[in-house]
Formats: sequence, structure tokens, C-alpha cells
Amino acid sequence: MFRFLVCRGIKGGAPQKALSSLGSINPARSVSSLPFATVDAEEISGSQPAEVQNLVQGKWTTSSTWNTLLDPLNGESFIKVAEVDEAGIQPYVESLSNCPKHGLHNPFKAPERYLHLGDVSAKAAHLLSLPKVSNYFARLIQRVSPKSYQQAHGEVQVTQKFLENFSGDQVRFLARSFAVPGNHLGQQSHGFRWPYGPVAIVTPFNFPLEIPVLQLMGALYMGNKPLLKVDSKVSIVMEQALRMLHFCGLPVEDVDFINSDGKIMNKILLEAKPRMLLFTGSSRVAEKLAVDLKGRIKLEDAGFDWKILGPDVQEVDYVAWVCDQDAYACSGQKCSGQSILFMHENWSATDLISKLKDLAQRRKLEDLTIGPVLTFTTEAMLEHMNKLLEIPGSKLLFGGKELENHSIPSIYGALKPTAVYVPLEEILKDKNFELVTKEIFGPFQIITDYKNDQLPIVLEALERMHAHLTAAVVSNDPLFLQEVIGHSVNGTTYAGLRARTTGAPQNHWFGPAGDPRGAGIGTPEAIKLVWSCHREIIYDYGPIPKHWEIPPST
Repeated sequence: MFRFLVCRGIKGGAPQKALSSLGSINPARSVSSLPFATVDAEEISGSQPAEVQNLVQGKWTTSSTWNTLLDPLNGESFIKVAEVDEAGIQPYVESLSNCPKHGLHNPFKAPERYLHLGDVSAKAAHLLSLPKVSNYFARLIQRVSPKSYQQAHGEVQVTQKFLENFSGDQVRFLARSFAVPGNHLGQQSHGFRWPYGPVAIVTPFNFPLEIPVLQLMGALYMGNKPLLKVDSKVSIVMEQALRMLHFCGLPVEDVDFINSDGKIMNKILLEAKPRMLLFTGSSRVAEKLAVDLKGRIKLEDAGFDWKILGPDVQEVDYVAWVCDQDAYACSGQKCSGQSILFMHENWSATDLISKLKDLAQRRKLEDLTIGPVLTFTTEAMLEHMNKLLEIPGSKLLFGGKELENHSIPSIYGALKPTAVYVPLEEILKDKNFELVTKEIFGPFQIITDYKNDQLPIVLEALERMHAHLTAAVVSNDPLFLQEVIGHSVNGTTYAGLRARTTGAPQNHWFGPAGDPRGAGIGTPEAIKLVWSCHREIIYDYGPIPKHWEIPPST
């Protein structure tokens, strides 16, 4: 069991010295210290509740209002979050309002900050590469957003690799400009990537480290001043990550961090008027914010994500395993989770469904390969299932029952991995389509099949869907891939035998397509698209042509 010491106010060369000492400690030791940590991931409990603070104008603060969180595994009151109420919003409004539109840095202002943030990223990447630190964050993630250790640790690894990717000079390379020759001597046009200045970030519960860190650092790299709000249920993870970034040299004034309910955050956004908001979460909330902020928003919203199995059947065991991972890893609480599976009739003739059932039944609460659902209750998921089963020809393939022998509080869901079959013709009916394509953020999927001549109907279903985040076309038939990819729009689409719907590594774009507000994450292209805009500067030095005279009016 780890015991973490509190260490505040580290200045000067202390971070580098401490980083060196961290690297020399044997990670197998049972007692160790992390100089940035203020909570012990292993000891948070009802008898030792942790506290989460806010950060504004360079100071960590508490609040007169505390939101007590229940442990999703046993219902104990195990974390107290200092939530800002209406009386406390002014410092956040002032902090954002004090940031100029041209940002904290840009190609013409404080360019040394590009280099400094590259150094911060390098130090943070090194810290997260240490087993004792990566384990700390993986366990902290598990405490608040229960998922298997492998899934939690994978989130830490993606974050570490991202920070590694943007170490050294890579931050300033994000601001690379270009020049085009002008019409005459002394004229050139230059295109620059320019920050928005005051910005805001709102992220969900399901990836409490990866999503906020990647978007926050992207915002900072491009010169913005962000206000960050993470779902309070999991914000303790990002609070500790911010303390780690400060330890690695990030100026404490660069980021404001707030815990509040949605109403208070909405009020802050309306009063502070950030130049841009990155929102990851519910489509319903996203549409409201788009109106409130008059379009100054980038969205990575919900996804009813589809997978199509093509006519070429092969490697059934492997495809079944990927389907299980896509639908049920993290208890289905991924915006990239497999929501619907279209099986070609050739796959229907295999034992794919029975293999899926066997794989789903391997999942158990003890190792968190299945666990609490934080945004849907058990009753709500079962009610949705029963409505689907009223559709003619529908049937329960497996699951459909509450988890056994659990102590998950009733405010959360506890459902066995579930799959419901709905006939393709019924899905396309107007009275059924909205119900069938409702995203259930839990271990729940729709399965259907199609005949060879029914591919146009499948493509029609894809066209009618509203969220276009991830997709998978499982086939090595190039003509089939060409047909499906050419008639669909999902922003992150895997194609080929090993195609999946889930997976947001740091090495490729992850985000929706088909919406000008769409936001990406992870890559240089995503950072530049979301966190900067284009500015053109035309230099026109002269000289003025000899014997120039004022021409006639035009």
C-alpha cells in the first residue's frame, strides 16, 4: 500500500531534483512518497475521505459548499468536493476576462513559453513513465470510474505517450507558419496559428485523466488560458494531475480549475464569454451550449457507434473478442463503445453470437471487467431493454439482468453485459429508429443482421444516425470497404479484419466528422484545429516604385 506525502510550494530547481530521486526509488517498495500528491489512492474511504479543491488565479481554494460523493462500489461517502456556488464565481469570471484575446503567448509574444511547455511535457511524461506514478493514477482512476486495471493503466499510458510526443521543440512546431510571395517586391503574406485567449474545457467522467490532460495541454501549447471543469464524480484525478504538472514547472496561474454543478458553470460561461469552449459529453447539453455561446464551441459529443461485419468471414474468435471489448470494456462507458453490430448473413451462420455470450459471461465485478454504470440506473437500462423487446422479432441474446452479489449504490447502474437482437427492417421504421439508436452509456448493445442485397438499407441506417464519432468496417474485401466508407461519415473509422470502434490512442485523430463544430484529440492536427485559429499577416515594406504618382480615383 502506498502512502503519499504532501509537498507544497516547490520552487526553483526542486522539481528536477525530485524527479531524479523519484527515478531512483524502487517501485516495488511497499511504502513510498510522491511529492505532488495530496491524497492516497489506496486509503480513500468512508473513514478517510479525500478532499478536492479548486484552483483560481494561481491559488488552491475550498468552498462553503461541499459535495459528498459515494464510492461507486460500496456506497460509502468517500470524497468531498469543494463546489463553487453562485456567490463564488466572480474570481473565475475575472481570471478569464483578464486574459487578452491574443493569448498568453503567440508567435510574436513570449515565444519562450512554447519551449517551457515542451519542458513541462517532458518532465510530466518522465514522471508518468515511472511505475509508482503510473500505478498511482491508474488506481485513482479505478476508485472513481471503476474499470479493470488494464483499462485504467492504458489511459495513463496514452496520456504519458501524448506528453512525450509534445516534449522539446514539438510544441513550437505546432505553431509553424508559412509564407507566400506577394505581388511586388517587399510584399509577402504569412499564415500563423493564433490562440483564442480565454477558453474553457468541460470533460466527462469516463476518462478522468486522458481527456482533460490532452485537451488542457493542447489549449496551453497554442497560447490559451483555460478554465477546466471535469465531472465532479472524478475530478480528484485531474486535481492530482494538475498538482503534478505544477510540480513539473507549469505556472500555477496558467490554468483555472473549478468544481461546480452544470448550472453554475453555465453562468460562468455566459458572464466570462470565453472565446472558445471545448465540450466533451452529452449531445443535449452540447446543443444548449452552442446556442448560449453563439457558436464559439468545439464538440466531441456522444456517439451511437456502429460496426459492420462484411461478407468475408474469417478469424471468428478474434472478431468476437474485439466485439466484446468494444461493447463491454469499461462497462460500456466509452463514447466510442460499440452500440450496434450489423452482421452479414455469412456471419449469422457462424457461432459468433455464442462466442460473444461466452466472452461477456467471463466478465465479473471482482476484477472490474464489469462494474458500476455512472450515468444510467439499472432500472433505466432494463426499462429501455423491455421497450426494445416489444418490437416484433426482437429477442434478448444474453444478459438483461442485474449484477449479482454487489453493493453498488442504487444511484448507479449494475447490469450484466447485455445484447438485444432487433430485425433490420424493424430498425428502419420511423416508430422504432429513435428508440433503437438511443445511446445507452453502459454494457448494452443492439445486434442485427443483413442479407447481401440489404447493404443499401444498412447504409441508410448509418445516414439517419445523428452522432458520427467512431465506426468499424470488419472486412478485408476492398470493394466492400470502399462502398461502406464512401457512404458514411464517422470521424474515426477503423477498416479491415482487425477493425474496432474503441481506442483513442495518442497516435491518431479521435473525434467526430460531419459537423463544423467537431473537435479532435491527440494529434498535432487536432490541437491546431481545436485550440488555434488562422491569422494572416501581409508584410508590405516597399519600396514604392520610382516616379510613383497618385492615380485617379477608382
